[in-house]
Amino acid sequence: MYTGKCYINDLAVVSQDSLLVCNGSDRKVQLVSSQTGKVISQLKLESWPCRVCLVGRDRAAVTLYQEVQLIKIKGNKLVKDKVLKVSYSVYGITTSGDNLVVTYEEQPWLEVITTNGKVLQQFHSTGETQHFKSPLFITTSPDGSLWVSDDGYNTITKMDASLTILQTFTSQLQEGPCGISAVTEDEILVCSSHNNSLMLLHPSTNTMSTLQGKDDGIEGPYSLTYCPQERKIFVAQFFTDSIQVFKFT
Repeated sequence: MYTGKCYINDLAVVSQDSLLVCNGSDRKVQLVSSQTGKVISQLKLESWPCRVCLVGRDRAAVTLYQEVQLIKIKGNKLVKDKVLKVSYSVYGITTSGDNLVVTYEEQPWLEVITTNGKVLQQFHSTGETQHFKSPLFITTSPDGSLWVSDDGYNTITKMDASLTILQTFTSQLQEGPCGISAVTEDEILVCSSHNNSLMLLHPSTNTMSTLQGKDDGIEGPYSLTYCPQERKIFVAQFFTDSIQVFKFT
């Protein structure tokens, strides 16, 4: 649906009519119509945009190299807000209540920070107790739980708002899990670029099934997001300039 030439690192639903897209090729975050695929507004950033999440109804947060760029969404226009400095090279980002949760590829693996950049909580684990290796994506489910995909250990981890591990999931289907998005607390969407598939995890039964695969046109899916109003899944793939749309049934 999206026709611009770019490397899409991540995307987030703003409304049933629009998406925020991290365009890694052009170092831009773009507001894109989910109906026509056209760019409505865009912002040039200081460095490569990695992940994006909404912060309330009219703000978003984008992870850059060692900072988080907050962005105001004013109608159909994107406007830069303040910049938050973070501990290391930051990747994943999501919200937890009024705060942000970010992930790193080194310890501390996760941090809960305020929208002013103050660190409230950290998750460390090293040596034999090391839990993460490459936690590149994180999302929040409707019940407030945090979900982290780790393509280094091929795991999906459920945590609470205090960064306490609640459950860890593995499946032969989820080799190289990356993009992750929660439909409900018991329906977690995950994509695997290694397996060329879009999957659904049911934590209550510890089961995972494939929703879409290579035969459905999925190849190298990297990031995804879910629109509850339209019950649609938006999937961005490696080295493509398109976003695929699937109906969640």
